[in-house]
Amino acid sequence: MALEGGIELRSRAWFNPDLASQDYNVPGIIGLLLMLMALLLTALGVVRERELGTLEQLMVSPISPREMILGKTIPVIIICLIDLALITTIAVLWFDIPLRGSVVTLVAASILYILAGLGFGLLISTISRTQQEAFLTMFLFFLPAIILSGFMYPVDTMPDFFQHLSRLNPIRYFMEMVRNIFLKGHGFQELWLHFTLVAIMAIGALLAAVIRFRKSLE
Repeated sequence: MALEGGIELRSRAWFNPDLASQDYNVPGIIGLLLMLMALLLTALGVVRERELGTLEQLMVSPISPREMILGKTIPVIIICLIDLALITTIAVLWFDIPLRGSVVTLVAASILYILAGLGFGLLISTISRTQQEAFLTMFLFFLPAIILSGFMYPVDTMPDFFQHLSRLNPIRYFMEMVRNIFLKGHGFQELWLHFTLVAIMAIGALLAAVIRFRKSLE
């Protein structure tokens, strides 16, 4: 659009000037895969112990519930971090996604996010008796969380009720963090509120899971 005086107005995206969908979607896939792995491995792992009868054997052993939960969650954290490294490498080298932020910030955000996923996975395992029940319950949480995360369409375009409901969704905050880290180069200073909210969700989910797990053992 040309105006008098030789001035031409053009609209341009700041952080994704080519409007490449992969630059926006691939970082979001990191959040979906990490949550899926944390929920799947944790929920099914604990329920499988209950199905096989080994959970009762662990109950009479000198292992405390806290130690047993750590034994179930630490390997999952390691696997999720390995997945994070693989997905990030593929995103940068294969899809040419710019990683403008710090890797340390990305790892720190991912660890808090994985802990939140582990907490929800443990909660699911305490209310499920079979692996099939845990699998269905997991997707009952996971699929609505994807819809409310902003992965498919922006949260701002949702009705007001669902926008408020999405504030309880850890995937939404991690989705915003990982996209801002990749495309905008944001660090702890810009994302401190997101870090705080995800940390609160992780602590709350883990505490609720531990309490519920102790009651299920009793």
